[in-house]
Amino acid sequence: MKILIVLNDAPYGNERSYNGTRLAGALARRPETEVRIFLIGDAVAAVHRSQTVPEGYYNLEQMLTKVIGHNGILGVCGTCLDARGIGAGEMMDGPRRSTLDELAAWTVWADQVLVF
Repeated sequence: MKILIVLNDAPYGNERSYNGTRLAGALARRPETEVRIFLIGDAVAAVHRSQTVPEGYYNLEQMLTKVIGHNGILGVCGTCLDARGIGAGEMMDGPRRSTLDELAAWTVWADQVLVF
């Protein structure tokens, strides 16, 4: 099964991106699934390198790294990165700068699309 998860919200402040990433991780560990995540809007901040969070608090950079480690693919809206001043050197390893056209292609590719 091919699953696309679209994250819209900032990585911290509410738990939508956290929960979407948790689900992506659980799905990516299943051998029968292919998972792609697309970050758009404020969610692009989740790929900022070297996040520091309080002890015991979740870290989306680490969580997304685990999804990628299970062959998940992570695309990040380039326009949204530019709007927030996040350059390529500030991004964690693994995600790729992407476009709305790629999101459209991934949407057609997916058997299921989940939006958080």
